[in-house]
Amino acid sequence: MHIDLNSCFATAEQQAYPPLRGRPLVIAAYTTPGGCVVAPSIEAKKWGIKTGMTVRDAKLLYKDVIVRDPDPQLIRDVHLKFHKVLADYSPEVFPKSIDELVIDFEGTHVFKRGLVEIAREIKQKIRQEVGEWISCNIGIATNRFLAKLAAGLHKPDGLDTISHKNLREVYAGRTLTDLNGINTRYQARLNTYGVFTPLDFLEASLDILKKQVFASINGYYWYLRLRGWEIDAIDFNRKSFGQSYALKEQTDDPRQLIRLLMKLCEKMGRRLRGNNYRAYGIHLALVYTDMTYWHMGRTLQIPLYTTSDLYKKAVWILNQQPVWKKVRDLSVSCFHLEETQPEQLDLFESEMAKNKKVTTAVDEINNKYGEFVITPALMMDMDKEIIDRIAFGQVKELEDLYARR
Repeated sequence: MHIDLNSCFATAEQQAYPPLRGRPLVIAAYTTPGGCVVAPSIEAKKWGIKTGMTVRDAKLLYKDVIVRDPDPQLIRDVHLKFHKVLADYSPEVFPKSIDELVIDFEGTHVFKRGLVEIAREIKQKIRQEVGEWISCNIGIATNRFLAKLAAGLHKPDGLDTISHKNLREVYAGRTLTDLNGINTRYQARLNTYGVFTPLDFLEASLDILKKQVFASINGYYWYLRLRGWEIDAIDFNRKSFGQSYALKEQTDDPRQLIRLLMKLCEKMGRRLRGNNYRAYGIHLALVYTDMTYWHMGRTLQIPLYTTSDLYKKAVWILNQQPVWKKVRDLSVSCFHLEETQPEQLDLFESEMAKNKKVTTAVDEINNKYGEFVITPALMMDMDKEIIDRIAFGQVKELEDLYARR
């Protein structure tokens, strides 16, 4: 069963502020005319307002549309309540994003009641326990792929089942890019081999999919996926931690970029340490205002653990840029992770061990009293320079949210 909340960011705002209910509303990365719409409300969608538009374009479609900043903490609270509702039905609840969850009912006692009945009950409980203004789409199928497709058939507030009885009928009413995982590049590749519709895709032979279209095991996976076999296993193995930031005011000033980098490294470092990891690699990526891109990564022999460790290596990479240009997006990540182990007490404590103790103490204070209560001097007066954001589609970030509950 796939469940996604309708226009989550916008309806959560309407739930929290009742005067906004029933009115066209958008949540935008920035509320300035050039800001990007990240979530239109159901009412705004009726005016043709879509995700990805600028605020300026949204107002051309409906001049009185309400524009609000994202409220990450509100969305996190909604997600946790959403997760709690579903966890009452099965221990196998998997996040797909901040507003999408999947339940596997196999082996649970509630399975005997019938999934459509359970789905209706879930809809009712979401309104009761998450918010009366919040609705959801629910899709039921034999695998995650078809369940997600079913959830999108009749938005908003839909409930649909896909089975062997209506599979071909559902595919007949869809396009290739309606299928989760098929983008325009894959569509072009499928077209090359005579596959123009989902029904063509379903009828394509395993040999063509595996040896020609995908030229890999992915062809076999798609052959099974389209027929309702479950092959999309959930993998929570952590491979990296990262932070990114879209600069409101683009700059090529090294001092400003270094200050921003420190804050990103502090946020990344706290997550790294909070999950009991250290990293042997670090990567920096810049997108410039002319839309060119530069990045560099380094693998190290000595692990990175403290914010200072991460920051120093990130700054070194920043200074390797061949040309300094105005930056619009800045991102840093650490990789080659290793779980930290409890260290044996040493009569003569090393400098590294002392730094680790200080870092742990600072993290505990910030976790208890709020982000950046204690910060490096370089970050003074930066409390509003990097705004808290929700990363769309980033399932890994939800691990940190669950860990803090």
